[in-house]
Amino acid sequence: MKKLFASLICFSLIYTNAQSVSKKAIVRHITYLASDSLHGRGAGSDDEAKAADYIARIFADYKLQSLPGKNGYFQNFSFKVKSNPHGDDTNGVVRTCKNVVGYLDNHATHTIVLGAHYDHLGMGYDRNSLDPNPEGKIHNGADDNASGTAGVLELVKVLSAQKKKLNCNVIFCLFSGEELGLVGSKKFVESNHLDSSNIRYMINLDMIGRMNDSTKTLLVMGYGTAAEWGQIIPASNKGFNLKFDSAGIGPSDYASFYLENIPVLGIFTGQHSDYHKPTDDIDKINFKKEKMILEFVARVILEAQTYPRISFLKTVNKESTRTKLKVSLGIMPDYVYDGKGLRIDGVSENKPALKAGLKKGDVIIKIGEIEILGMQDYMKALAGVNKGDTKKITILRGQDSMEVEVVF
Repeated sequence: MKKLFASLICFSLIYTNAQSVSKKAIVRHITYLASDSLHGRGAGSDDEAKAADYIARIFADYKLQSLPGKNGYFQNFSFKVKSNPHGDDTNGVVRTCKNVVGYLDNHATHTIVLGAHYDHLGMGYDRNSLDPNPEGKIHNGADDNASGTAGVLELVKVLSAQKKKLNCNVIFCLFSGEELGLVGSKKFVESNHLDSSNIRYMINLDMIGRMNDSTKTLLVMGYGTAAEWGQIIPASNKGFNLKFDSAGIGPSDYASFYLENIPVLGIFTGQHSDYHKPTDDIDKINFKKEKMILEFVARVILEAQTYPRISFLKTVNKESTRTKLKVSLGIMPDYVYDGKGLRIDGVSENKPALKAGLKKGDVIIKIGEIEILGMQDYMKALAGVNKGDTKKITILRGQDSMEVEVVF
């Protein structure tokens, strides 16, 4: 009887929480963030700074606290942008960006993180557009990722209203630099402002605005990073056709948290033909379905409260590459690293890299006879490897040069 009573209470909280998600507010946020006046919110641009100020004003409206060591709600950081993000250029230009971070303090032991990146491709000068002639064109990024940013802002309102019914603190983090290699989220987890052991889990919203009305498919990444997701997610679902990816490493900011041994979820409505093109505009957003997705996320958070813990699990991760290869080394490259070679930011379970003894922090400088100066050389080297081949890989581990034998 006690269990049934607790379930009824949880259902009541979920219903109340879900009902407070506002389609009108989602429209308002995306309309501003994806407007031509912000010129695509390029990382480090004055227009991205306007978007950051907009986010900070909403944080202030709901009286979120700032974290220690921040400039108000802003976490400023700098990094070097290569002139060719997928090539061997190690010179580049230093760019300064800011994450926007707000804290809902419930004086609880544990904290959860809700995040999304708010940067996009700007005017197409960073060579990451899929338009054949992108330079000078506004890439508004309505789905990628004004939709996710709007989602976090709505959840600020929802969870602030439910504060007394939450058993955790909440960090709301809008990341910059995602489009240049998950830079902002990586800088956040490296900032050491909070003990990551007290972060229960992280949920990331990236491209949640283009759900197909006929299929109602919602992709849930990171499903394998906690055993409890297998019960929490189905219990929270109402009407979606859920597709799961177990891997904790993937193409969005949740990967930075997974690499810190934090359970994660990445919510995503799928790829489309406007991805990284100037045509990713607001007229294609499915606002009704985004509202339903945010209600789903609210239910996940409240359902997770009924579990005494969310236990981290390592997953078998897909290697992030842009070229179809016959083999996978099983690493997550450090896209922020600006030295010569390719620095390893994570090693997947049951993959050749782990079996050969490669570790996070190792810098690959040679594969077989091919010198590795950056991502392009790495891809070229792997393109010539077949399953079953053995290759000698030279790495730098600290100041020491080592050679390991890897069986693919």
